[in-house]
Amino acid sequence: MEYQKPDPNQKPIQKAENTENLAFAFEKINYIMMIVGVVIITLGFTIMAMEDAKHGFGFLGLTLGPVITFGGFMFEIFAILYKKKK
Repeated sequence: MEYQKPDPNQKPIQKAENTENLAFAFEKINYIMMIVGVVIITLGFTIMAMEDAKHGFGFLGLTLGPVITFGGFMFEIFAILYKKKK
């Protein structure tokens, strides 16, 4: 692949003059909810790790921890899709 010289007749790319229309993809509440979701997921994995039974085959490792982790992932999806009513 050879180096191509820039075309002197081509106009340079201009920056957007009106930056007021540019917005973030999420609002503050979405980010807060996503952080809460990560905490819930972490809590679920921590509960699974606390299991005293061999190989985690007790209630905490097979039932409670996975349910809380799954709930955290569902909460993350909700946090991403959430729109504030205007």
